[in-house]
Amino acid sequence: MAVNEWGQLFSWGSNADGQLGINTNSTDEHTPRMVKTLGTSFIVQVACGAKHTLALTNNGELYAWGCNEEGQLGLGVETTKELKPKLLTSLASIPMSHIACGGSHSIVVSKSGAVFGWGRNTYGQLGLNDTQGRGLPCQLRTLRNVKVRFVTCGEDFSVFLTMDGGVFTCGAGMYGQLGHGNNSNDILPRKVVELMGSTVTQICCGRRHTLALVPSRGRVYAWGLGGAGQLGCRVSRSVTTPQVVLGPWVSPNGVAMVTSDKPSTPHSVDCVVRHVFSGGDHCFAVVTHRKDNIAPDDCRILEPSSQILVVTEEQLGACQRVPKEAPVDHDLLTYLETVFSSQACLNASFLLADDAHYGCSSKQHGVDLELATKLYTTIADLDNSTIKELIFTCVTESLLPTLMPSPPDVESLRVYLTLPLYQSFNDPKLCNKLHKPFSRAVLQLKPEALKVVGLWWSRAPMKYFERLIQIYKSIVLYFLQQSKASENKIPLWEANSLHSTSLQLALDMLRFLNKLNHSTADGLRVPYDCFHLPDLPDCVDIRADYVKWFTEKDPHVQRKIFFCNYPFLFDAQAKTMLLETDQAIQMQSAMNEAATRAITQMLFAPSGAANISAYVTLNVSRENLVADALRELSRYHSRDLKKPLKVKFHDEEAEDAGGVKKEFFMLLLREILDPKYGMFKQYEETRTIWFSEDSLEDEDMYSLIGLLCGLVIYNFIIIDLPFPLALYKKLLGEPVGLADIKDMSPFLAKSLQDVLDYNEPDIEDVFCLHFEVTREIFGERKIFELVTDGSTIPVTLDNKKEFVDLYVDYILNKSVESHFKAFHEGFHKVCGGRVLELFHSHELMAVVVGNENYDWEELERNAVYKNGYSKDDPTIEMFWKVFHELPLEEKKKFLLFLTGSDRIPIQGMKAIKITIQPMADDRFLPVAHTCFDLLDLPRYQTRERLRYKLLQAIQQTQGFSLV
Repeated sequence: MAVNEWGQLFSWGSNADGQLGINTNSTDEHTPRMVKTLGTSFIVQVACGAKHTLALTNNGELYAWGCNEEGQLGLGVETTKELKPKLLTSLASIPMSHIACGGSHSIVVSKSGAVFGWGRNTYGQLGLNDTQGRGLPCQLRTLRNVKVRFVTCGEDFSVFLTMDGGVFTCGAGMYGQLGHGNNSNDILPRKVVELMGSTVTQICCGRRHTLALVPSRGRVYAWGLGGAGQLGCRVSRSVTTPQVVLGPWVSPNGVAMVTSDKPSTPHSVDCVVRHVFSGGDHCFAVVTHRKDNIAPDDCRILEPSSQILVVTEEQLGACQRVPKEAPVDHDLLTYLETVFSSQACLNASFLLADDAHYGCSSKQHGVDLELATKLYTTIADLDNSTIKELIFTCVTESLLPTLMPSPPDVESLRVYLTLPLYQSFNDPKLCNKLHKPFSRAVLQLKPEALKVVGLWWSRAPMKYFERLIQIYKSIVLYFLQQSKASENKIPLWEANSLHSTSLQLALDMLRFLNKLNHSTADGLRVPYDCFHLPDLPDCVDIRADYVKWFTEKDPHVQRKIFFCNYPFLFDAQAKTMLLETDQAIQMQSAMNEAATRAITQMLFAPSGAANISAYVTLNVSRENLVADALRELSRYHSRDLKKPLKVKFHDEEAEDAGGVKKEFFMLLLREILDPKYGMFKQYEETRTIWFSEDSLEDEDMYSLIGLLCGLVIYNFIIIDLPFPLALYKKLLGEPVGLADIKDMSPFLAKSLQDVLDYNEPDIEDVFCLHFEVTREIFGERKIFELVTDGSTIPVTLDNKKEFVDLYVDYILNKSVESHFKAFHEGFHKVCGGRVLELFHSHELMAVVVGNENYDWEELERNAVYKNGYSKDDPTIEMFWKVFHELPLEEKKKFLLFLTGSDRIPIQGMKAIKITIQPMADDRFLPVAHTCFDLLDLPRYQTRERLRYKLLQAIQQTQGFSLV
């Protein structure tokens, strides 16, 4: 076989098994003939076995032909020979750097050191830990992380050279050709110990012997079969360990390898070895004069001419220099077409320098994302439209159709990491040609491959992850705007078209990204509001979407798009609208049911009809608030709790328009949740509370608290519940862990993290921990074992993670299981149902307790003025000037005075309305005192100071009321 400078392949010699690839049954060819099947391909490497051939093209395609009786072609075992080159589709996307053939087996090495072998394996020459032949490529897992750079094969053995100059061998060893000091076969690659400490830069195999070059010493080593003198050690015998070849050359410092004074001994010449070669049973070496100072060849340095093409800064620089309308050089167009049409080429591009890309795995992709971003940005900035159109066409029409669900190796997945950096992904108008096939390819990946891509994406820089989110959000928004602008628009949930498929895939990609965002151990990768589409309610009737989703038997049925299946797109305002919609549906249903029952009872039992009301009315006293609430709520069935709620305090005439109800919840929950009653314990560090495992209260009390929390959400009341986020996670079925302990007790969380981070062997002596939890209950110290006989099991380096997991699980789950179960049941009596599927824990918590994302300017912008006041009135200007000068804590107290809570609703400050109007008489002070007293805030000095500062600004004008 021979390859010319234009990548054309020629062959001659024996063709009994089709090994010449010329598609004829001729036995011999005495003159070179071009392999026409590969005439349009550019060959960069070729390797010959005894009766088969491999060839690698510059676009990463690997072809095989010839004898296949042992499966050495890697095409399966269905055929015994191939007369012309045939593509190995099983390795199509792997960026290969080196190929080699043995007698009847084949080995290839990828860019990042993955090694694949196939063919005869009688002696373990494939290194797969067995002697079973392979008809398809199989990876040598044991060599994954040793950085294999080069491989050469003998008749029935294989030799591997690593980046650090180490040599591994496997296969037949009956003549010592493995170099391990024995004549045994090895079915797993083993390092040649005799060469350790030396940096080998060249290896080559004969039929049953091996050569290695160590240039730092100027020595060639040989081992294996030596009956024909092929070892160069003056004796015709086999050796099992590397021996120095006694050749007429010197070391780099001038020391001769031959030191004999006999006349028959060839005298040393002042030359050094540049390259060594092996034939079947012979060897030769190429040398250079030492004075020329020419470095020996290094098999670990792969010549660019022998490698597949990659995206380079140099070639893109040439593209930059092409004027806007100028014709493009044919070679440059060919290069671009080759690279951007090939998965292998892109998978070999943008790799980390200094061989840091070796050992590609789910944790290490080996891609230089900064370089990839830079080069794709260069492409976006090109002036020549022909080049940009060619690249786009190659990506969409040639590359994307080749993406397969089951790639052969993790290296094949790099294209999923780098291709989204292509700037055309920023244009949603290209979604049908670009985003749609890419999204489908990602989502159709086998679970193992999809998991790797997900890990790479989630661990990429935040800017990269946000870019992916923005890409698919822009597609969704694009389709929504198109639908909104259409005169004859089809409801999206009934759409069944090309566009709806693209929309569906974009939504599914966002769901996948949202799942990745929640899968990191350190919490959210990006804030959950990065997924929000604030414009969604403007383009889609989300209330109607919810109703259809709510009533659909199978909401995930194909060909129907429900945005409620993608709740992460809804911002706080949208989710509040959906909660209101669900509330309205449930309340109306409960009221209709009550009315139906009332009519039925009126017809058949007139005396009982008066007892049926369209409201849940609670009559309670301030003196026995808890007992009264428990009694009143127990009178209602869970279905009745969906009705509108009204609260009536004994001997008080106030009509419940919302304020009485809010006061009821505040007073009741404040009393029930007080740690002094023992139902909950408070963590002093964070002032949060959690279920007390040693409470003596009946489970009905926990059920009542859960029911009250459900009513708080259902009636849109913000109340300061000091529960940590873990409570809301458990209510929604989200997993809880060590991070949730930190929300309650940072000290305990740090202590547990210290155990996880400690990696010294004296961990038992340092921490003295066992699989148990110690608690003090009513003054008595009690021990709870985390596992059977846990008190006798010490925490070690091997089981420390298990200990921490069990400890966290005990605190958050097992120790409070019965109490939380009652709480959960009470909560779901009111808030059960599918609407909770739309919320995640952070949002559910914000619905209950509000948040502290204050925007005081927004409060001013939303203020309403009546009865002569306007925003430009001097009184109003003075009021806002003084208000904005107040410290944060005093602003929060004012908010508490205004709304009953110092936190704001989930929708933000825009949900708070303040109305300012003149008053005919000075009723401001009594109103202020009443409100503060009602809220039980006996901080008179603070209250007076706040009132004074506010009134000082308007002391010379008439007063105004805050509604």
